[in-house]
Amino acid sequence: MLSLLRTVGWIVCVVYATIPLFWLMIHPWADYWRARADSPYRTLVPVWVGMWVVLGALTAPWRSAALYNSILNSILGWFPAAVLFAAGNLDLSAVGSALQLGAARRTARGSAWTSRAAAGDNGIRARVRHPVYLGHLCEMLAWSVGAGLIVCWVLTGFAVITGAFMIKMEDDELGKRFGEEYERYRSGVPAILPRI
Repeated sequence: MLSLLRTVGWIVCVVYATIPLFWLMIHPWADYWRARADSPYRTLVPVWVGMWVVLGALTAPWRSAALYNSILNSILGWFPAAVLFAAGNLDLSAVGSALQLGAARRTARGSAWTSRAAAGDNGIRARVRHPVYLGHLCEMLAWSVGAGLIVCWVLTGFAVITGAFMIKMEDDELGKRFGEEYERYRSGVPAILPRI
């Protein structure tokens, strides 16, 4: 059972670690992707899946190297992992609710993005600018703690580093698109570590 959980943890971390790389293919060239007649995802998704294969092949030799191997340590690792899973799922479900609220507001008003609509006034985006990335980070940390695999920790570190660049590019793009209103939102709401 532990071997299966570790394998799943490694695969999940491989996929999550490539999410910032996926968005780094988009943000620097957002105008190019928006100008295309066809969906950019026809190009981007196969490239992203290719990233999974490459990163999986690169990390496969180390996928069984663990920080702890004893049954007791392995079992104990899943308790804090459960808390991180719950935090990630709560965060992602709050994002889903905020997206539904934002879609309803955009439909009702026909307006473009506003920080208020994105935030849902007092919703998750009023506490953290990038709640989806926070949810992904909680999930990766949960798998890293629970599985205890060194490769999961390395992949999480890789995702944090590439994610920092991605968040900067995304914030710059949104600032360019939505101007002063987004810059006010950006200066008042933390990127990843939420205001309680």
